[in-house]
Amino acid sequence: MEITPDSRVLWETVLWPGFEFRLNATIFFTWIVMAVLVMGAAFVVRRVSVDAPASRWRTAVEVIVRMINNQIFEISHQDPKRFLPFIGTLFLFVAVSNLLLVVPGFTPPTASLSTTTALAICVLVAVPIFGVSRMGVRGYLGAYLKPTILMLPFNIIGEITRAIALAVRLYGNIMSGVMIAAILLGVAPFFFPVVMDLLGLLIGLIQAYIFSVLAMVYIAAAVGPPITADAPSGAETKIGANSPYSKES
Repeated sequence: MEITPDSRVLWETVLWPGFEFRLNATIFFTWIVMAVLVMGAAFVVRRVSVDAPASRWRTAVEVIVRMINNQIFEISHQDPKRFLPFIGTLFLFVAVSNLLLVVPGFTPPTASLSTTTALAICVLVAVPIFGVSRMGVRGYLGAYLKPTILMLPFNIIGEITRAIALAVRLYGNIMSGVMIAAILLGVAPFFFPVVMDLLGLLIGLIQAYIFSVLAMVYIAAAVGPPITADAPSGAETKIGANSPYSKES
């Protein structure tokens, strides 16, 4: 049984002696997800203008963006504009990867440890970038010495283990779902696969939500407490229903 799509080689060639290029299923399906996201975005915004009536697709995208904005604000209590491109991209990539599981023959790239590790590395790199941009190099690095310099190695290990936990958690949940569906397909090919696909869609969306929320939690911890200047003019500081991002401007 195939445990990871990395082992499935779709095409390979020798570019020059001693160097081979292999296109495995993980890379191929990742390209498909990227193409779906790019074409979907182009389709939604192709006729966007201030005076044009909102289409159903545009409304759906606005709902997703507003939801992500609300989650970012509730976690960080800061203006979501800085974090939305990164967190939104993580959520959409993982969600679309998992939702395409219903397509026959498609294996989510998130069922590969290499993909989830790459996503976790993106988070690992983004955390200090956002932290330094907010507090400066000295202020961010100084947080590793608190409450005492003896905590420096433990804080560094903590950053690395958080990234490992992100990668393994997402990989384990998606890969196990794919394997269970494959097993049940051989036992009862007409009933269980449908149920598992529906359950897989729900689990996939939950995993996308959890991954993006945890990424935002780590970033919020790195950037420190909110500053009044971060909030938009006239915005309330309450969360939930009173969040300024849960209302129309």
